[in-house]
Formats: sequence, structure tokens, C-alpha cells
Amino acid sequence: MDYQNRAGSKKGGGGVAGWSETNADRRERLRKLALETIDLEKDPYFFKNHLGSFECKLCLTVHLNDGSYLAHTQGRKHQTNLARRAAKEEREGRANGAGRGLGASSVEVRKNLIKVGRPGYRITKIRDATSRQLGLRFQLQYPEIGSEILPRHRFMSAFEQRIEPAMENKQFQYLLVAAEPYETISFKIPSKEIDRRPGKFWTYYDQDSNEYFIQLLFKEEKEARYSGVPGLQ
Repeated sequence: MDYQNRAGSKKGGGGVAGWSETNADRRERLRKLALETIDLEKDPYFFKNHLGSFECKLCLTVHLNDGSYLAHTQGRKHQTNLARRAAKEEREGRANGAGRGLGASSVEVRKNLIKVGRPGYRITKIRDATSRQLGLRFQLQYPEIGSEILPRHRFMSAFEQRIEPAMENKQFQYLLVAAEPYETISFKIPSKEIDRRPGKFWTYYDQDSNEYFIQLLFKEEKEARYSGVPGLQ
């Protein structure tokens, strides 16, 4: 870091570093030290998604780089969740140990799963018969999914993703669906407010056919505009 041109510095010498520069240098040194001592590949909660970001599967947070993830693991939220998970596993271990005997293992070790590709899917445009709202129904097939794994979904705005220019695609949002051992799949849908009232938005996973259903309806422009006004339904 060049401190030569700072106020109070002598020619050929380093000036007094400010708080922001010192803090940034400290964070960088701590990040390099952590990367040398911590193997992220062995972290069971570390996950790199298809967008190149890093996710904490324990706290359900998203981080832009490995340094941000490492800083998160040292924070109070992650440490609290680790303590809760350890306490839960201890309680379950005691219960399982009482049922199986002292010689059985109480904690199941989760192995890293090999991705098997993208799931099959079908998208259907729908319209509500009563309200005439437009919507979409997604049907995804997971024939190789594990018996204890349930698909998960989340919505992502155009400004959160890093694949396409956000300003050019701000009229769209993204629906992400994840289920190990399959790759996370994303659908590009209109950036309209989704009607989350009962019966309007629902998900269902059929364990017999290993199919995951998501149905959503978009609010009409008038409903979306006045949805936050008290007293209006």
C-alpha cells in the first residue's frame, strides 16, 4: 500500500494510514490467514451456487466471495446457529442411543453428493377462473432424489443475480429450485408482485412420483398498487 503522498509523510517514507486503509489491510491479512488454515471444501455448510456466489446452508445467507463467507462464520449469527445445531444433534443422539443401545452411532455423517444434472420440468400458463389472474405452474421431476431430501425454492431479483445485466433485465425476476443431487435450476419470470394469499400460491412435493409442483399467480396492477393500503382487501 502506497502511503508516500500522505500529509505529514516524508519523501521516501510511508505516511500515517487512515482507519479505513488499516481496517481493509487487516481484513485482507485475516482472510489470507483463514484461507491457509481453513479448508472450505470440508465445511459442511459451505456451498457455491451456479451464480458463482457462496452460500451458508446453515444460516441461509449469500456471500459474494470467500472472504465474506469466512467473516460470516466468525460472526454471532453463525456461531449461535452452530450451537443450536450441536444441541439438537446431542438431543437426537441421546434419543437414538437410548433406542439402539450404546454401541450405535448417534450422528449421521452426510457425504458430499455428486451432481447428476438438471431435473426435467414442464411450465404451464394458467388463469384463475374466478379472479382472472394470470399465473404459472411448474412441474419438476427428480427421479434420483434422496428419500430424506425435499426440494426448496426461492425468488431472486434481477439486481441480486450476477449472470445478466440487472438494469437491462429489471422487468424480470428469477425462481430458483434446488434439490440434491441435482443442479439448481432457475426460471426467468416477469417481475410482478406474486399473490401469496392461501390458494393463490402453493407448493407440493409428491414423494411417490418424486415430482415438485409450484403454482403462482401474479397480482393485477391495481391490486399490486394498493396492496399495502390499510383497510383495502
